[in-house]
Amino acid sequence: MSSTGVSLSARQIVSKIIVYAILGIGSIVILLPLQWMISTSLKPLSHVFRFPPEFFPQQVIWQNYPDALNQLPFDLYFRNTLVIVILCLVGEVLVSSVVAYAFSRLRWRGRNTLFIVVLATMMLPRQVTLIPEFLIFRELGMIDTFGPLILPSFFGNPFYIFLLRQYFLTHSRELDQAAVIDGCSRFGVFWRITLPMSKPVLAAVAIFSFQFHWNDFFRPLIFLFSADNYTLALGLRFFQGTYGTEWNSLMAVSLVVMLPLIVVFFFTQKYFIQGVVFTGYK
Repeated sequence: MSSTGVSLSARQIVSKIIVYAILGIGSIVILLPLQWMISTSLKPLSHVFRFPPEFFPQQVIWQNYPDALNQLPFDLYFRNTLVIVILCLVGEVLVSSVVAYAFSRLRWRGRNTLFIVVLATMMLPRQVTLIPEFLIFRELGMIDTFGPLILPSFFGNPFYIFLLRQYFLTHSRELDQAAVIDGCSRFGVFWRITLPMSKPVLAAVAIFSFQFHWNDFFRPLIFLFSADNYTLALGLRFFQGTYGTEWNSLMAVSLVVMLPLIVVFFFTQKYFIQGVVFTGYK
């Protein structure tokens, strides 16, 4: 009995070592492009294409970062992007949570049918709705403004509505009923009970929204014409087209643009994983 226990324990240790070794190798492979980007951003331009390649620069040049960022007004692009991202995030989280609450907690005729229609809109490619959307915003005089990038977020997002609805369904209805009996309105139940209990999925939706709008290149390319209204994605593409041969500067700018996404995910990954996992719990 003792020998069986020892062999079982040894087997578990060996299996854990194998699993951690595989995960470690996978992590190195995934992080290799990031390491190469950081390394290239700190090299002199003459060392970028050396053979054999230098994974760790022999000569570290931190000046590459200020030199690269000063070639274009990236501070302006950062402010533009931040305004768009924050407003879109607020709109999508608030509106999608209200719609999801109506689909999950309220009983009304045609609820399931309309929810299927909302999900069906996810099958429409963005390119299909782009032309009518462009014509509408042109008639409203909003071309070359932030309006076409921000306003659609205040009409909800089908994917976020689905995530939030699935999470709201895991809540006990007795809590809602008890709050209503105590005199709480439907909006009070939503604001004081449902939302505080849904922090993980709200964080997941906020991260998804932040990531999408921070990286969005296609819609700003269509709706923004003036350089003063450019976002970081457009500014980075313009930098690549203008200074594309300066690979150390390009990698420095790309790393700075990517850094907020890494920081946000690093500090919120716990809520993000919980939100995604528990949306399918029930």
